[in-house]
Amino acid sequence: MAPVPVRPGIYKIHAHIIGPTSLVTATEYAVKHGAPVITDRLNPLPIEQEWLIEPFTPEPNAPYVIRLAQHDTAGLIVPEDKLFVNSVKREELAKFHFERVIGGLKILTENELALRAGHRGAQITVVKPAPEFQETWTLEFISPPNED
Repeated sequence: MAPVPVRPGIYKIHAHIIGPTSLVTATEYAVKHGAPVITDRLNPLPIEQEWLIEPFTPEPNAPYVIRLAQHDTAGLIVPEDKLFVNSVKREELAKFHFERVIGGLKILTENELALRAGHRGAQITVVKPAPEFQETWTLEFISPPNED
């Protein structure tokens, strides 16, 4: 499928898993590669659940990077097939593109692996894409970049 363009901005990323609304959430505790990224219910600390999605470069059809909206350098990385947030150089951030699927979007890495939310509280993994609802996401637009 052709990649879907996404308007640069601040988003909440909703996981399609059974149960109450689950959002992509940066955990508080750093481990080997940074803080694990999980899905969790709506948290009163929006700093951990609002993500800036922006093109990696200004060229058309450039892949996107995703970072915490309230941090200049903390963004998503994908070591060992799991999703982490860490403060790294922009070049080291994972690059993503989006594809439309029934009910939402599939978020794919530059290696064509899909983000998967197994269940609420589990660390998000990257897997070979399959028609699974745990690999479907909804982007809730909050604001344009750099606005409070």
